[in-house]
Amino acid sequence: MGVDVCWDPAAEQPPARRAAFRSMTAVTAGDKAAWLALFAGDAVVEDPIGPSMFDEEGKGHHGQDGISAFWDKTIANVERFQFTIRDSHAAGDEVANVGTITTYLPGGYRVDTDGVFVYRVREDGLIASMRAFWETERAMATARKAED
Repeated sequence: MGVDVCWDPAAEQPPARRAAFRSMTAVTAGDKAAWLALFAGDAVVEDPIGPSMFDEEGKGHHGQDGISAFWDKTIANVERFQFTIRDSHAAGDEVANVGTITTYLPGGYRVDTDGVFVYRVREDGLIASMRAFWETERAMATARKAED
């Protein structure tokens, strides 16, 4: 079982794209400490944006404590992640990545989440916000037994 992030990290990349790559790499490695270290102390994670099963009020997960709790509630429960970024648009201090996150869940299931994943960084390169545009119902409709 490998860990996949489809990207070309060898080329020089804008700071937000580098931060997004580091975020995906930490998630695929299951390294919570490395992932949290990428975020500014007052950062916000909205994944997905708006009310969801992960954020009933739809206000996002704020600061290190909120982002850590988000990891525990979501990322920690996934056996394996695969990120496939089909396109990436960097502008200013942000990057919008278009792609699919495939999650392999306990019980042998997988779910494909298509979306646009937007990272904004501060001057020091720390992530100020991560906003994920995806639809829960659409993602859940892809749930199926994993073939690998």
